Amino acid sequence: MTQDVVRGASRAGRSPAGWTEPTEDHGAQRVSERARRPTINDIARLARVSKKTVSRVINRSPLVREDTRERINAVIEETGFVPDPTARGLAFRRAFLIGMIYDNPTPQYVVNMQQGLLDGMRDSDYELVVHPCNRASPDFVTDVRNFVERQKLFGVVLPPSVSEDDRLPPILRENDCAYIRIASVALDEPDVMVVTNDHVGAAAAARHLLALGHRRIAHISGLMTFRSAHERRRGFSEALAAQGVKLTSKNVLEGAYTFESGIECAKVLLARSPRPTAIFAGNDEMAAGVLVAARQAGVSIPHDLSVVGYDDFQIAERVWPPLTTIHTPTREIGRIAADQLIRSTGDAHGIRYDSQAILPTLVVRESSGPAPAE
Repeated sequence: MTQDVVRGASRAGRSPAGWTEPTEDHGAQRVSERARRPTINDIARLARVSKKTVSRVINRSPLVREDTRERINAVIEETGFVPDPTARGLAFRRAFLIGMIYDNPTPQYVVNMQQGLLDGMRDSDYELVVHPCNRASPDFVTDVRNFVERQKLFGVVLPPSVSEDDRLPPILRENDCAYIRIASVALDEPDVMVVTNDHVGAAAAARHLLALGHRRIAHISGLMTFRSAHERRRGFSEALAAQGVKLTSKNVLEGAYTFESGIECAKVLLARSPRPTAIFAGNDEMAAGVLVAARQAGVSIPHDLSVVGYDDFQIAERVWPPLTTIHTPTREIGRIAADQLIRSTGDAHGIRYDSQAILPTLVVRESSGPAPAE
């Protein structure tokens, strides 16, 4: 607010915080509505703090004492101050946008992740921009760079398998763009990682099938260009080996994390003699494909064949029989990623979430049962 407005207000009212409201006297009507609005500088002066401290309160930074935060919020409420996202973006030379850059063949994963990110961004000034891409394209890195520079992003969230590309972090740092990588294992510093521990979930699937008496067990993995596919296969095979059961190469096929690839791989496995009594699919889409292939082959589930999926997306409860699967809290992971990214605003460091806090868990339904008698 300009000093001219204050001096021209002959009957100005004064709030407890010392904010002077201009009246219509002495030509104040000629002052634009925008000029009469309190600015961040006004809030800093009235609250007796620096402009940077006000900015931290606006951005919900944890690096502000509670009594200082309450004093600033009281001034903001009394003056009716509303942060201007455009002005803030210009001040920081950065838009208040968070990008989600993904290349994932599972639509439900993308939807669940977006919902989680929006959960984490609620009550903030940040907006979500999604950017699908093709990691296999020779223009992939250039495409990501152009997206970040064009949108002037504050930060990005990188879910698998984009998160696994080590060419991206240097580009993001070069553009002063904060980032969070979501991956099955730690690939970076804890401040910028959310680890999903996929090997733990796969091991739980193996132990479940072993407890049911299965020994002829097969696995349909996801694309081996995905780190998650490696981690799920590793966790599954190691848990089997711990109980003296070997996952042979004959009983491991690579799918594409798609429903159609689940059908095709299951057809191959069910045509073998002896056929497996249990199949662990690398995600629910492929597991649903296994159910279709089994029905086409006249194989009863779970009496002749047990099927276990991974993810616990909506499809797991909508197929018949409902899938036994590994629950991954995808939406919660998205919320954590957004919260961690936003909390890195200013001088604050992202909260280091204990990787053990995000653990996949077994959900038993009707698609798994005791191994058939020999």
